[in-house]
Amino acid sequence: MIEVRDVNKNYKGRKALKNISFDVGKGEVLGIIGPNGAGKTTLISLLATINKPESGKIHIFGEDILKNPEKVRANLGYVPQETALYPMLTAYENLDFWGGIYGVDNKLKKEKIDRTLQLLRLEDRKNDKVKTFSGGMKKRLNIAASLLHDPELLIMDEPTAGVDILSRATIAELVLELKKSGRTILITSHHIDELEHLCDRILVLREGDLLYSGSVEEILRSTGNDDLEQLMLKLEEV
Repeated sequence: MIEVRDVNKNYKGRKALKNISFDVGKGEVLGIIGPNGAGKTTLISLLATINKPESGKIHIFGEDILKNPEKVRANLGYVPQETALYPMLTAYENLDFWGGIYGVDNKLKKEKIDRTLQLLRLEDRKNDKVKTFSGGMKKRLNIAASLLHDPELLIMDEPTAGVDILSRATIAELVLELKKSGRTILITSHHIDELEHLCDRILVLREGDLLYSGSVEEILRSTGNDDLEQLMLKLEEV
């Protein structure tokens, strides 16, 4: 699904990513963790075709993201850290707008909006203005918008940051549900305990370097740690 080879990216005069290489298989859930400044959001922005690498290659769905970004975007859902919603519109109106942006067929749009609202447990608030929503509800609605065009690949940058327990649980359930349907998911999070249960594999970044890649068990075995939280604490101390 994704091939990343020798990717470098500079940001504000420093090397944000240094010769990063990894693959992601179809239907895999990949977690990306690391201390602040590790390069997680920079990497996500490249995979979402928002930014371009200085060097190296990225192929998604077999397409070079520099040569055919539109083909990649057509089958990709992206959830940024900041919500992209109109507060004066209702939840339904927001999704109707984003469905149009994604080119969802008008005949199918209502059905898809209703389905995504149900998936994110927002169906009872669909006619309420977004300005009345909590932070967790806004995040869930943002995720709903990214799913309207049924993307094969979903990329989420810190989807559970600063949200309530119900929203965290709903997002975790959604990831598992999407995995069952064969979707490929990339997710960054500071809630390491979530990623341990949701992800098939983990990438560990620090200061632009890819330190470790593998299953949770493989990483813990190779680093001699009891859990990922312990590993993260050690990396933050370095």
